Amino acid sequence: MDASGLNAEIRDFLSTRRARITPEQAGLPAYGGNRRVKGLRREEVAMLAGVSVDYYVRMERGGLGGASESVLEALADALRLDEAERTHLFALAKESGTRGRPRNRTAPTAVRPSIQQMLDAMTDAPAWVRNGRHDILAMNQLARALYSPVLAVPGRPANTTRFVYLHPEAAREFFVDYDRITADAAAMLRLEAGRNPHDKALIALVGELSTRSELFRQRWAAHDVKFHRSGQKRLRHPAVGQLDLDFESMELSSAPGLQLNVYTAAAGTPTADALKLLASWAASQEVIATEAVEAPAS
Repeated sequence: MDASGLNAEIRDFLSTRRARITPEQAGLPAYGGNRRVKGLRREEVAMLAGVSVDYYVRMERGGLGGASESVLEALADALRLDEAERTHLFALAKESGTRGRPRNRTAPTAVRPSIQQMLDAMTDAPAWVRNGRHDILAMNQLARALYSPVLAVPGRPANTTRFVYLHPEAAREFFVDYDRITADAAAMLRLEAGRNPHDKALIALVGELSTRSELFRQRWAAHDVKFHRSGQKRLRHPAVGQLDLDFESMELSSAPGLQLNVYTAAAGTPTADALKLLASWAASQEVIATEAVEAPAS
């Protein structure tokens, strides 16, 4: 991301955040019946943040680099930013302050053998590791079985966001809550773009998705950001049917830039039974694949 691109990112993020807040929500009087802007005006944000209008205008035009932590916190409060949005704001400010000295970090593309060993030891829960671009880098057997529809599409490494947007028919069948998944995927990817704006592979992925998916263009234009830490995910597996899973996603401190995702289900639920069935199905598929490889040529 060059200077003009960063300026545009800051402008669009701040303007979309203030556009969603009405004066009434901010506790301000709404004078006049014909407001020409959606949401708050720049001068209203400046007043709420305790800065001059000129200073806020400079910030919205890209001048976040010189802003102090207290000013950024006040701005985040004025715009009612959540934790992910605050993180994104501070990442943009940090990047704005390092112009001319871009941080060329590339998301990891492989895992250490010990990480794969850890995954393989987790036999009762699907577990997998991804990078910030949503490339799937390692999985245990149950995760490979669970995500078999994602792994079936062409292209390696498998990428969940590419699957969601570029294979919509298969993705709609697999993800029960497809619309929410698309919104979350774009928001998570934008959060990563704020942290690591010079990752060339990430830039290429965003470009590919923007070129090939109208839905992604719409989601990306919203400038939403989101953490992916825990929650529920409903999947429709071709072999075992619907699974209502709980997930936990955690950063691997020993491998910066990588996240471990683990899916579980409460004991005694239909999904817990379906996971056991999935494990049996995965084992049978493994046997079939092994026999096919070992079969003598006719």
